[in-house]
Amino acid sequence: MTQPPSQQPPQGGFGAPQEPPQGSPQPPQGPPQTPPPAQPPKAPAAPQTPPPPPAQPGYGYPQAPGQAPGQAPGQAPGYGHPQQPGPYNQQQPGPYNQQPGPYAQQPGPYGQQQPGPYNQQQPGPYNQPTQPGYGYPQQQYPGAPVPGPGGGDSSKRKPALIIGAAVVALLVIGGGVFIATSGGGDDKKPVAEKSGDAKPSNSPSANEGNGNGDGREADDDLNAGRKEGEAKVLWLQKNDIDLPRNGSDVYGPWVVGDTVVKGMYRTVSGYSAADGKQKWTLKLPADLCAAPSQPTTDGKIVIGVENGTTDKASCADLQMIDLNTGKAGWKKSVKQNGVWDLMSDISLAISGDTVTVGRTGNSNAYRVSDGKELFGKQPGNCQPFAFAGGPKLIAASSCRTDDVNNPQHQIQELDPVTGKPRWTYQPKRGWEIDRVYSVSPLVVSLKKDKEWSILALRENGSLRSGLASDKSDKFAPDCGSTFAIFGKSLDGCTGVAADANTFYMSTSPESSGLTRTNKVVAFDLNTGKPKWKAAAPAERTVKPLRMEGGNVLLYVEAGYNKGGGIATLAPTGGTVNMVLKHPVSMSEIESSFYSSKIVYAGGRSFIASGRVSARNDKEELETKTMLAFGN
Repeated sequence: MTQPPSQQPPQGGFGAPQEPPQGSPQPPQGPPQTPPPAQPPKAPAAPQTPPPPPAQPGYGYPQAPGQAPGQAPGQAPGYGHPQQPGPYNQQQPGPYNQQPGPYAQQPGPYGQQQPGPYNQQQPGPYNQPTQPGYGYPQQQYPGAPVPGPGGGDSSKRKPALIIGAAVVALLVIGGGVFIATSGGGDDKKPVAEKSGDAKPSNSPSANEGNGNGDGREADDDLNAGRKEGEAKVLWLQKNDIDLPRNGSDVYGPWVVGDTVVKGMYRTVSGYSAADGKQKWTLKLPADLCAAPSQPTTDGKIVIGVENGTTDKASCADLQMIDLNTGKAGWKKSVKQNGVWDLMSDISLAISGDTVTVGRTGNSNAYRVSDGKELFGKQPGNCQPFAFAGGPKLIAASSCRTDDVNNPQHQIQELDPVTGKPRWTYQPKRGWEIDRVYSVSPLVVSLKKDKEWSILALRENGSLRSGLASDKSDKFAPDCGSTFAIFGKSLDGCTGVAADANTFYMSTSPESSGLTRTNKVVAFDLNTGKPKWKAAAPAERTVKPLRMEGGNVLLYVEAGYNKGGGIATLAPTGGTVNMVLKHPVSMSEIESSFYSSKIVYAGGRSFIASGRVSARNDKEELETKTMLAFGN
């Protein structure tokens, strides 16, 4: 294990990338790739070597050659703000090509200079391919984005507008950015209607389910192939929503009591966790465009809805929903604060009774219970662009600088009621806050070009450690397949978990023939060094979901003729312990979901597709969207 390098700037200029030092977390290798078009899965005749796997989609836009993962066509990559000059919008060279040393002088009492140990010149950790069935012959995903005529998605008008503006119509005026746009769009309120009616309405009220939702049971005989010791298939859902031609991302699922809730396109619906029958559905007047990773503890959530259905619409309307009943509460439009406000996607996070609306240059916070605005734009030179919620409210901010190519970020804990910072930590110039892997304890991911760094901070915001892995280990936390135009969410990643003194992260899968496997690495948060490594079950991969009962809760992914399931791992390492074995007979369906989302609650596991799309209406209604297992 080598010592961390100093903060001295690298020598030379635009030369070849330097080799990363031993001890740096290594992100996965490989060029960006494109997702497959949607086709029904085909039963394999015989195992064969699959072609190169696809990359994660970006709201249905195919990625151009050489384009960074999650990057919109024509968009310069960056984290949390537009890649143009202007208020808090520094021009960035991108997430994969810069210099070492994320630690810098910290304001206030925590001002010690820290060395920066991470210099790896590797692609970032989020360009892992979507795996089609983990060993099955390559199949076309039913949920993968399908470009329509002209390659566009009529439901994603705002990203297209922003991309076009960013590429074609930028005028730098006095250090700011002018983007040709026009406001407006209709401002209708959401209403709940009959489940089959996909038309938007004007006022919110929930339609109670009639027990004839899309949970499927006896006729399909889903448990016919179940073996002793395997979990029962509780239900399997097919899509019942008429989607736009390029499909829609899925928000959730969220489990509240005995109800599983997910949102997609212009509908939010609740289903019985026991049998999948629809309990309620709420129709929205326009596209669902943002949602927090978790609701409040009493089951309330605030989602983002576009403020119209035209090309002029922005993700600027907030709608509170009680997920227990499906009843819509208050609705409020986010007020534009300045010429360039609301030109980015928004991200939502909930902490206590506060929901934050993060975006470039301006942010707001509202009380979930009644919609009262709690705080808005912060004083000073630095403005939050994204938040992580949960037991604490963590803000990532971008500060105005005199060099658009050398950004200054900072991370803060805010009082969720007043918005006042409780502490501030500034990494070294050039390092951008990328994700928050854990709020308590606080573990933060930062990037600078091809470099990637993970820091642990103490309760008072001072530096606790920088993680240093073995050189051979590569990591790929799963932070979702969708991207935001000039905006981002900080939380919601899987493949990571943390307790008071240890951070757990799964490595990138290693393939051998038709099988894949990986391991979990535990890091000491006080030293940053690895404590132990635990292998996944044979010929399968695992990823941490969270901590539960003092153990690491894991999702074991289904493989070729291998069932998935839920497992635990002791905080001391050792052997993975299966607590819910999914049937081998369902492994092909389980592994066919596109960018799947996994939730474990009440002894049941729920697996939802992260995106739903199809080539035609018939195929769209046959697309499998969610699957549940239990004992």
